[in-house]
Amino acid sequence: MQAVILAGGLGTRMRPLTENTPKAMVLVHGKPFLEYEVQLLKSRGVDDLVLCVGNLGEQIERYFGNGGWFGVRIRYSRDGKVPLGPIGALKGAEEMLGDKFFVTYGDSYLRLDYRTMMDVLGQRDAQGLMAVYWNDVTYGKSDVVVKGTHIVEYNKKETKPGMVWINFGVSALRKTALEGVKKGEYCDEESFYGGLIRERQLRSFEVKERFYEIGTPRGLDEFSAYVRINEILKGDGTISVGRGMT
Repeated sequence: MQAVILAGGLGTRMRPLTENTPKAMVLVHGKPFLEYEVQLLKSRGVDDLVLCVGNLGEQIERYFGNGGWFGVRIRYSRDGKVPLGPIGALKGAEEMLGDKFFVTYGDSYLRLDYRTMMDVLGQRDAQGLMAVYWNDVTYGKSDVVVKGTHIVEYNKKETKPGMVWINFGVSALRKTALEGVKKGEYCDEESFYGGLIRERQLRSFEVKERFYEIGTPRGLDEFSAYVRINEILKGDGTISVGRGMT
């Protein structure tokens, strides 16, 4: 299975850690966050990765290379001088994409059954599935309204009636969903998913486990604690060190 990881952001909320380091490369117990994400995806059967990189992206490319060290295939799509937004960056990687793929973020650690999600996309008459979590403002502002199996509203800025779900941070898409996106032009998530919603082409996929992210200092602290607890539960109380790190 294939996933696109959007890792080109500036990480402004994480400064000063991201002044000279991409957010995806922020260290957690001596290992870049993105390495945890790559390992998770590989363990769930996602081993063909396209990384959309931008600001300081050469650090990501230098560390991960072609992915062979990590048991995956990695290719890179590089932002130009003008940021194109997450979906604009995804469109820029179009030539590398298969007929169906996941899209997720370089600051997110998302535990779910990726194979089942992709199977469900194959069974649905829809261009995309958005993973959603019953949030009700538990982990930030809820931004999704679901009716039946359809996403009927997605708005990160304005709270609407029935918004008890949150975008979990991963979607499964058909490549044809990108046909309406103009290459080389800015496109954000709300515009893209809003178009699919209006055409009733975006379905929901419920996830029961909470998400982790390092987009904020609090999120980084929570993920660091998650890693520490789960490493201790393995029995030796140690934290593994990543490739090239000391």
